[in-house]
Amino acid sequence: MRLSVIGAGSWGTALALVAARNQHPVLLYGHDPNSVAELIHARQNKRYLPGILFPDELKPTADLAQAVQSASDVLVAVPSHVFGECIRQLIPLVKSHQRICWATKGLDPNSGDLLHTLVHKHLPSLACGVLSGPSFAAEAAKGLPTAVVVASENPGLIEVMTTYFHSPVFRVYGNTDVIGVEIGGAVKNVLAIAAGLSDGLGFGANARAALITRGLQEIIRLGRSLGARSDTLMGLAGMGDLVLTCTDNQSRNRRFGVAIGQGQDSRQAQATIGQVVEGFSNAKAVCQLAKEKGVDMPIVAEVYAILYENKSPLDAVNALMARKPTVEY
Repeated sequence: MRLSVIGAGSWGTALALVAARNQHPVLLYGHDPNSVAELIHARQNKRYLPGILFPDELKPTADLAQAVQSASDVLVAVPSHVFGECIRQLIPLVKSHQRICWATKGLDPNSGDLLHTLVHKHLPSLACGVLSGPSFAAEAAKGLPTAVVVASENPGLIEVMTTYFHSPVFRVYGNTDVIGVEIGGAVKNVLAIAAGLSDGLGFGANARAALITRGLQEIIRLGRSLGARSDTLMGLAGMGDLVLTCTDNQSRNRRFGVAIGQGQDSRQAQATIGQVVEGFSNAKAVCQLAKEKGVDMPIVAEVYAILYENKSPLDAVNALMARKPTVEY
């Protein structure tokens, strides 16, 4: 068994480390030859995970064809806005017996589709699935206890991804609800921005807890409209990931929201963070999807209004609090 991880950012590198520590040969593909040369020379990812040395089983490469064609299985870990292009690049390279999984969280910004739709469209013959859950890259890379979900309709893919990643410090749970796992991973990024906005405005723990709890209901409503199971969204890929990203400053989306709540605009906030903030583009895609499905998502709608319609964060909070009283469920 040989795994190729496509995407040498923080999460792709962390997952490559986990699999390599399980004694599996891993190729880690990065698109920038200069950055890959540095990975090879330093035997670590100095930019994203400094000080964490690569095991001998982990080999960086800038050759996509080599990475894909020499692998038993492929794991894609690139930002959601380039996921579609990445999948299209794989079309002439993959073999029908290979399996593909992705650890990308978000929707396709061009079509608004869930990511499995793109995989089914472009790589219809491959067994596929998604890996998600409450997982900061730095903690997984350091070997701190982590639990994730691998969702697929193909039992063999769940089994092989569990073999690659499951260890005493990295638990893998199987699930067949691909849509639920994808929706949880996409919407939580937008809600983490909301939690950060609230904290940036100084609104305290009560407001944060309310946003997390009511935000979870928005995830569940949207997920159920698409055929997801509520129990999936109450699990690691839904509630677990939501709590993580809304409450810890390792979350880029949360820090992005805090910066805007403290007066920065979205451009300044993204520049300060220096990495992709998935929730920024996902806010637009999730809002559009909710509109198409007739799903009420007031928190997501207010985040969208702040990011794309120049609504002030304080006005957005006032709009949420002024909503007509209703029952909780």
